[in-house]
Amino acid sequence: MTGIKDVAREVEMSTATVSRALRGLPGVSEETRDRVRETARRLGYVPSPSAAGLATGQTRTVAVIVPFVTQWFFAAVVQGAEEELRSRGYDLLLYNLAGDPAARHRVFSTSLLTKRVDAILVLSLTPSRDELASLEALGKPVTIVGADLPGWATVRIDDHLAASTATQHLLDLGHRRIAYIGGSTEGALDFTAPVERVAGYRATLAAAGVPHDPALEADGDFTVAGGMRAAAELLELADRPTGIFAASDEMAIGALRAARDRGLRVPEDLSVIGIDDHEMADFFDLTTVAQPVHEQGRVAAQLVLGALGSDDWDPEQVVLPTELVVRRTTARPCGTPGP
Repeated sequence: MTGIKDVAREVEMSTATVSRALRGLPGVSEETRDRVRETARRLGYVPSPSAAGLATGQTRTVAVIVPFVTQWFFAAVVQGAEEELRSRGYDLLLYNLAGDPAARHRVFSTSLLTKRVDAILVLSLTPSRDELASLEALGKPVTIVGADLPGWATVRIDDHLAASTATQHLLDLGHRRIAYIGGSTEGALDFTAPVERVAGYRATLAAAGVPHDPALEADGDFTVAGGMRAAAELLELADRPTGIFAASDEMAIGALRAARDRGLRVPEDLSVIGIDDHEMADFFDLTTVAQPVHEQGRVAAQLVLGALGSDDWDPEQVVLPTELVVRRTTARPCGTPGP
């Protein structure tokens, strides 16, 4: 059986250097790391996680706390994190809350995380003061995806700006009767995106001098079915909207179906825009504000792994860019003269 000494002998390095390279620890150049990993693959050497754990006190496992693993956004973030962790020799331990407040309490308020993991990723939740205290007491690196928490490592987009960009796109096309489909801003899971996105929508309308109309806001619970239901309600209004901004592409796709069911043409009779650049957005020719979903998971994993290899880790707040992607679901309102 091939051992680490065989790899070290082949690359003419010490076993300590080979071990650091294979574990993704600092102090090893990328060129050396790549050479060691390639040699280990060629020789068929597989490090023993249990042996590494005994030697370092680490489990080589990172916990990921996710609200709904079945939803596209969360699954894509988890995939990005898992790929980065796997490439560095770490496993991922998934805690799927499945929308259950009791499950959230159990994860944050018990000893589940105490000995089983080296670091923790929290996706799209704003931990309460007590939950932050529990995380801090663990003494493990934590990165939170989708929240703005000074003093903590975070990875996010500017949700307010993304919503403003989507709303402004419809305003620039000449729309004034603009509806919003979002999600509940209250609840046990405390998602961060719904609050910021509805605020961005309202602020952008106000800046353009468009009065706020509560009748044009509907809850689509960030699902296709929810978006379809919410859009159906909006399109039944006597003075229906000429444009819909959905706070996720999945809700926007639901709105497209609702419009079709009512014989409305998109974009001639109704413009629709979302946020995400979902994997199906291009298929539906959906105009959207693209966010780097997969990249958020990858960067979050990099941050906690950097903490594990550092004696003086400084938590970093990373804001990734978004981009307006114009496709064929938005246009000037019917009867509006062009620029």
